[in-house]
Amino acid sequence: MKIRLDKARAIEAKAIVARAFRNGPIEDLHAGKVCPVCSADPNYSRISDAEMKALMKAAVNQIYKLLWLRDHDIDGYAEAVGHGHRYSRHWDDPDI
Repeated sequence: MKIRLDKARAIEAKAIVARAFRNGPIEDLHAGKVCPVCSADPNYSRISDAEMKALMKAAVNQIYKLLWLRDHDIDGYAEAVGHGHRYSRHWDDPDI
């Protein structure tokens, strides 16, 4: 059985990622200069443990807020997903 892409879920997933990751602390890491010594070598870490912890904490907090809105304030959730969609509408759809 071939599974078909659910476009509404794809939009929702990309919007959640935009809210949880793209607009969080990772943007600060992404905005910096590329390291000319280590950027092309996958053997070197480019994110410290503290930065990774901050990224995951911010993502969990944002996803928790979104899930809370989905269950308690559907209009607020729709607004948040709409905001995330503005950032992610040109992203690739999920692979199934």
